[in-house]
Amino acid sequence: MKQLITILFIGLISFSINAQAKIEFKSETIDYGTIDKGSDGVRVFEFTNTGNEPLIISKVSSSCGCTIPKKPKDPILPGKTGEIEVKYDTNRVNPIRKTITVISNAETPTVALKIKGLVVDPSKVNVMEKTDKSVMDQ
Repeated sequence: MKQLITILFIGLISFSINAQAKIEFKSETIDYGTIDKGSDGVRVFEFTNTGNEPLIISKVSSSCGCTIPKKPKDPILPGKTGEIEVKYDTNRVNPIRKTITVISNAETPTVALKIKGLVVDPSKVNVMEKTDKSVMDQ
């Protein structure tokens, strides 16, 4: 009887090891490109659960307070897709280089997503570009 219980226990453990959620992102980097100050800073990372168990995203965090990620509330069933919404504060005129960390029950439990780009202030144009004539032309 002990052997039967041991075999069942080992079988149950090996089955639970094989059954796992897997997260596969369409892209792990979003490039905002060059955008104007005050533009819409919302972008979306799309992913699919390619595993055979429900995917539960427990935490999504950003490398700074200027980026606010939003995780899905419900588990993502096998074969289904989900989204992680990211909102960058485009009132900050600077290059964008931020990391969003996703923690889940997936086979790879931690994934680092990246956003990049450049926020410019269109009201502050280079002085050389504003001048119609060169000083030498006068």
